[in-house]
Amino acid sequence: MHVVIFEGSHWKDFLPLSLSRAVFELVTGLSTLLEKQIRFLQPTRLSLWVRPELHDHCAMKIVPGLKIPTTINQPLDDQPALLVNGRTLLMRKFEHPEQDSVMVEEGDVIRCARVTDAGLSPADVMNRTDRWLKLLKLPQIAPQGRITESLWDLISWNEESLISDAAHFKGPRKSPVEGPFHLVNEKDVWLADEVKLGPGCVLDASKGPIVIDSHATIGANAVIEGPCYIGPQSAIAPLTYLRPGCSIGPVCKIGGEVSNTIVLGYSNKGHDGFVGDSYLGRWVNFGAGTVTSNLKNTYGEVSIKMGSREVLTGRKFLGSLIGDHTKTAIGTRLMTGTYIGFCCMLAGSNPAPRFMKSLTFWTDRGEERYRMDRAREVIERVFTRRHREWSHVDQQIMDYVEKVAPQVEV
Repeated sequence: MHVVIFEGSHWKDFLPLSLSRAVFELVTGLSTLLEKQIRFLQPTRLSLWVRPELHDHCAMKIVPGLKIPTTINQPLDDQPALLVNGRTLLMRKFEHPEQDSVMVEEGDVIRCARVTDAGLSPADVMNRTDRWLKLLKLPQIAPQGRITESLWDLISWNEESLISDAAHFKGPRKSPVEGPFHLVNEKDVWLADEVKLGPGCVLDASKGPIVIDSHATIGANAVIEGPCYIGPQSAIAPLTYLRPGCSIGPVCKIGGEVSNTIVLGYSNKGHDGFVGDSYLGRWVNFGAGTVTSNLKNTYGEVSIKMGSREVLTGRKFLGSLIGDHTKTAIGTRLMTGTYIGFCCMLAGSNPAPRFMKSLTFWTDRGEERYRMDRAREVIERVFTRRHREWSHVDQQIMDYVEKVAPQVEV
C-alpha cells in the first residue's frame, strides 16, 4: 500500500519543536512517530507531505535512513493511497481499510483516509481546500491509534511507549558480563554492543524495561529505573538518578536527576539539577544547576503560556518545553509549564520567564533579540565539537524559524 504521512495545519500545536522539524519527527519512547508509523503500517512505498520549507531537511535527514521508496511533497497518482496524519501514535499493527473511507477526529480533523484521488497534494492538506474537506464525506470507520494534540501528550505516553518500543528493539541483546554493578529483573535489561557499565551502577527494570543502545556509558553509582531508553553514544554521569519514563537520544550527556523526560539527540544536561516531565529538543545545553519545576505549589492543573494565551494542559505534572539549540547559564530556574523557543540564550539570575520566543537572548536586563549571526557562530562552534559541519539545510531551517516564529508565537 502507498502510505502518505502528512503534517496538516495543526503543526503549530507542537511548538517549539515543530518550528525546526516535521511533526512526525517527534519522539516518544525509543523512536519517532514516523518510525512507529512505518513499523505498524508496513507501506510498500511512502510519501511525506511537509511544509515546503522542510523539504530539503527531510530529503537530507530522513529519507536516506528509510528502507522503502520515499518521495516528498509529490501529489497522489491514480493508485489507492492511505493518508495518515503525522500526529498519529501507533503501538500495534494497523488494519488497512479495503475501500475508500475516512477516520475523523473532533468533527473535521482527518486522522486517516484511504483514497483514490489523483492530483491531491500537500497544499490541499495545509490549506484545507474544498478538495481536502470533501474527504470528510467518505464513509467513516473506527479510529485506530491515538492522535497527539500537544507535546505533553507525548510526555504522558512516554512510559507506555517505552514498554511498547522495547519489544521491537532491533539492536543486539547482550547478557552483561559479571561486574561490580547490580541489575534488577535482568530479563528486561537490554544492552547493545559496546555498552559500558561503571562500578556500583544499578539498572532497575522491576517497573519496566531498560534499553541501553550501542556505545553508551553508565557512570559509577548511577541509578536507572525503567522504563528507560538511553541512545547510542550517550553518557550518563556518575551518581545520576534517572527515574521512570526517561528517553535519552543519541550522543547526549546526562547528570543529576531526571524524571519522565524526553531528551532529543546531542543535548547536554551534564551536571546536578532536577529536570522532570519535560521535552528538550536537539543541541540543548543546560548549565550546571539548571532546574525545572514540574509541580505547582497548589498541586493544581498546570497551564502553559503560549504567547498571549494560557493553555490548560490537564496535567498536574509538567516541566518545560524547550526548542533546539537553546542554552541556559548556571543556576537557571525554569518554572512549571515553561515554554522556551528555538535557539534561545538564558543568562539571567532570576527565574526565567514562563514564555520565551524563539531567538531570544535573556539576561537581567530583560529580553533582547538574539542576532542571527551571533546565534549561528555559537551553533557552528558546538557542531565542531561533535564533528558536524554547518550545512545549507541548517541555514534554511534558521531562516525559516526567523520568518515563521513571530507569526505563530503570539
